[in-house]
Amino acid sequence: MSAYPATQAAAPSAAPFDTGKLDSLMEEWGLDLLLISSKHNVSYFLGGYRFFFFDYMDAIGLSRYLPLLIYVRGQPDMTTYIGNSMEAYERQLGRFWMLNVVTGTWGTLDAMQKAVDFIKSLKRAPRRIGVEAAFLPGDAYKKLESHQENVALIDALILLERLRARKSKAELDLLREASDLVVDSMLAVFGSHGPGTSKRELAEALRREEVARGLTFEYCLVTTGTSFNRSPSGDVWREGEIASLDSGGNRNGYIGDLCRMGVLGEPDQELEDLLREIEEIQQTARKPIRPGTIGKAIFAEAEKLLARSANREHLAFVAHGMGLVSHEAPRLTSTGPVPYPGDDAEKPLEEGMVLSIETTLHHPKRGFIKLEDTVAVTANGHEAYGDRGRGWNRAG
Repeated sequence: MSAYPATQAAAPSAAPFDTGKLDSLMEEWGLDLLLISSKHNVSYFLGGYRFFFFDYMDAIGLSRYLPLLIYVRGQPDMTTYIGNSMEAYERQLGRFWMLNVVTGTWGTLDAMQKAVDFIKSLKRAPRRIGVEAAFLPGDAYKKLESHQENVALIDALILLERLRARKSKAELDLLREASDLVVDSMLAVFGSHGPGTSKRELAEALRREEVARGLTFEYCLVTTGTSFNRSPSGDVWREGEIASLDSGGNRNGYIGDLCRMGVLGEPDQELEDLLREIEEIQQTARKPIRPGTIGKAIFAEAEKLLARSANREHLAFVAHGMGLVSHEAPRLTSTGPVPYPGDDAEKPLEEGMVLSIETTLHHPKRGFIKLEDTVAVTANGHEAYGDRGRGWNRAG
């Protein structure tokens, strides 16, 4: 007898994503079926659901948790979710919008076997299946491949980015909240710490502040003094020195990623001028952001200022998409710190897209100085989230 009770599926409700857009993308790519396996995309297709038991880990026993979601082109009512045995309880609580929920898995191979069984049950066998190659374990991929004769497995990662590129109001609200709360947390840390605080203590304090505000803390990149090393460590912050806090705080899956600066004491004129220059680049880069603007125009505006700066050899500017993933679509450059093709550089921005805009100065004498902002494309232009604390925040 199963240790997990049988449950009755609730009546399906409307899909929490644009099925018409997804069908169009799948037709464009020639895909008959999608097999989704990344946690972030499974969550997106399930309207924000994440199984609490595996929220912080995947490994269990001799395998790992592998949630799978199957979408058949043109048939959203056929959408099927394959989950862990204990997700029967989640089904009982009505967590899923679709009718077809299959539980009873504990590892990669049994999850994929259930997916294979579902695909074989279809009246019309798919000829091209979209998968997430970077997020599908090797043993599960081999099992899927071995059961699909005359079927092409296509990496659909970019297709899924296209689907998620324009955020809904609910998604924008989460990104706004995440950004606001990250900045609130940073200002609280700057305001409550003084000389002798270590970088590790600053990062830990930021973690506590973010968690207390309802965020899932992801990371804190931190510098003090003239060092460019951004790892938390025992290095201490001293009177007269600057510090940077660059953090990702997660609000129901959506990332607030911003950077703000602090100083122990009063900033001198040189520090004021350096941060003012970074602020000018940040604000100038925002100016063209509106629906219809070609993506690379953001870089073109920033590069005019970079080219004439006395600090140009030490300055770096980048803009990238934000959402469930840092550096998601729109991808606007092929030369940024994270390697990928700038497929959206020549394409127009669209309402609902969200960008991270960041300018960094590795000043040889004063240290690491940076501002990073989150900016959403609106119907009439743009809106910046968490848009405060942009100057030198006095510590203590």
